[in-house]
Amino acid sequence: MEFLDAVFNRRTTNGPFRPDPVSAEHQQLLIRAAAAAPSQFNSQPWRFVLIEDRDTIETVAQISGESMTEVMGAGTFFDRYKKYFRFSQKEMDAARSGMLFDKLPALLRPFTSRAFTPSGQQLMNRLKVPQTLGAENRKLVAGSPLLIGVMLERGEYRPGELSGFYSVFSLGAAMENLWLTTVELGMGIQFISFPMEAPHQWKRIVQMLHVPDELELMAVYRLGYLPQRTHRPAIDWSSRERRRPSQFVFRETCEAPQEGWDDDVRPGSG
Repeated sequence: MEFLDAVFNRRTTNGPFRPDPVSAEHQQLLIRAAAAAPSQFNSQPWRFVLIEDRDTIETVAQISGESMTEVMGAGTFFDRYKKYFRFSQKEMDAARSGMLFDKLPALLRPFTSRAFTPSGQQLMNRLKVPQTLGAENRKLVAGSPLLIGVMLERGEYRPGELSGFYSVFSLGAAMENLWLTTVELGMGIQFISFPMEAPHQWKRIVQMLHVPDELELMAVYRLGYLPQRTHRPAIDWSSRERRRPSQFVFRETCEAPQEGWDDDVRPGSG
C-alpha cells in the first residue's frame, strides 16, 4: 500500500523548495535506490554527480534562465511543443494528455489565444515576457539545495544500436526508483530542461561539471524538501489529465482494447 501511495503521489515539482540542505543520509538513499534498478547484463551504465556548491547551482540557474529567455524569445519552444499545450479544461478533458495551463503567469494570460502566431510572439518579445519568465526560472533553480546530474557511459550509450536503447531504458528505471524515493522522503524533484533546448548552453553545463569524454550528460534535476503544505499531496483518483486504460492498453493483440479498467480502482479495493 505504501508503495502504491508513492506511485500515485509521484509528481513533478514546479514550485520552490525549502532552503534546508538535503541530508547526507537522504542523498545516499536516493542514489542507492537508483543503483538498485535493473540494467541489461547488469551493466549499470549510469553515473551521477551531486551538486551542493552554491556558486555552481547559481551558475546552472543563470544558464537555465538565459536558455528559457532564448528559446521563448525565438519562438522555438512553442513551435516544438504546442501540440501538448491545453488552455482550457475542455481541451484537457478531450485529450487527457499534455499540460493544462489554467493558472498561467499573469504576463502570459493575454497571449493564450495568440501564443502560436507571429504577432503574438512579437508582442510578447516587445513586452519582454521571455526575459521575465527567464528571471523567474533562474530564481526557481537557484533556490534548489541540491542538483543531480545524470550521465551514461558512452561505451553503453550508442544511439542507433540496441545497447543505446538498453542503456536509456536502464537509466529510466534508475531515475524512476530515485523519483519514487523522493516521495517517501518528503522531497520534490524537477527536470531542468531549458538548457537542453539550447545546445550551446547545455555545453556550458557539461564543461562546468568537467564531464569526461567517456560519459554523456543526459539530464540535470533539482531536488529539495517540499514546504509542509505540499508534502505528500492527496491522491487524485479522478484525474482528467491521464488517459484511460482503454486508450493505451490492449488485450492479446493490438487490435483489442482492454475493457473494464476505466473505472476508478484504488489500491486495496480489489
